[in-house]
Amino acid sequence: MEVKELEIKINKSRNEKATAKDVKVLLDKVLKGYEITKDDARFLYSADYNALVSASKKIRETFCGDSFDMCTIINAKSGKCPENCKFCAQSAFYHTSVECYGLLPNEVIIKDAIEKYKMGIPRYSLVSSGKNLSDKDIDRVCEIVEEIHKEVPVEICISGGLISEEGFEKLKKAGVRRIHNNLETSRNYFPSVCTTHSYDQKLKAIADAKEAGMEICSGGIIGLGESREDRLDMIFELKKLKVNSIPINVLNPIPKTPLENNEILSEEEINRTVAVYRFVYPSATLRLAGGRALMKSFGRTAFEAGANAAISGDMLTTHGVSTKDDIEMIESLDYKIRLIS
Repeated sequence: MEVKELEIKINKSRNEKATAKDVKVLLDKVLKGYEITKDDARFLYSADYNALVSASKKIRETFCGDSFDMCTIINAKSGKCPENCKFCAQSAFYHTSVECYGLLPNEVIIKDAIEKYKMGIPRYSLVSSGKNLSDKDIDRVCEIVEEIHKEVPVEICISGGLISEEGFEKLKKAGVRRIHNNLETSRNYFPSVCTTHSYDQKLKAIADAKEAGMEICSGGIIGLGESREDRLDMIFELKKLKVNSIPINVLNPIPKTPLENNEILSEEEINRTVAVYRFVYPSATLRLAGGRALMKSFGRTAFEAGANAAISGDMLTTHGVSTKDDIEMIESLDYKIRLIS
């Protein structure tokens, strides 16, 4: 099938399912360097499932090899967040039972980072609730990072909200190479999720972090009530921003939050999203994050469908998957755990 014929079929058949043959055509084109369009991605979303996940695995193998990037996180500062993100147990707007505390003592974070590194996790992230880290907290985080690096060469990521450019520069100087700041969803759907800060504020924080010389980790949550179109808008935005590390969270509905009654996405829908994202962004590090423990296979089928990274251990306010079990699963899939830049 020639390219023009495929484009005509896509334009005429958006409500039809792509066949295994259609998937093969797009697979061959992507392997030769073709960048799929949003029309292509829409068409693929309802494709023959087995063909779609098999093709996305081939793309991952071709562009990313057998590397698997594993990280773990610590809830370094919890609760009383002034933002009203509807999915979050830590928001002060909702009366959840989440534990509240300020930035953990230095020695607690340092000990945890060293232990996780010695377990075989090469990347460690400090995650802080709130709109941003205060100047005082940033100074303490810098001290913590410097102390950790005196003991182990773990890569450290900071998730601290809308940090200032000056704050990013301090963190970079202290040894932080990567900043995490999720877009959460599409620009169009974001106001349905949060109104206390804007999508543009997130983009500015990402731009400021880049200006400071930081790598960026940014993704979102699926299952918020967004459409597939919103998911596509988000991955195309991330590709435009050249964000390589992309966390894919699956909503775990938290009691007493506005999204507590959302239906949990099926494993097939999660895997379809992962597979289409791999088609859209072949070289990306697609990282299964929050909500993975909801999957029967703890993400195994998604790792076979194109994902090549994960957050291991407990999440911020929900249980995750044990690091020992994760390492065994990843190795059984013939991956090699190593850092992916």
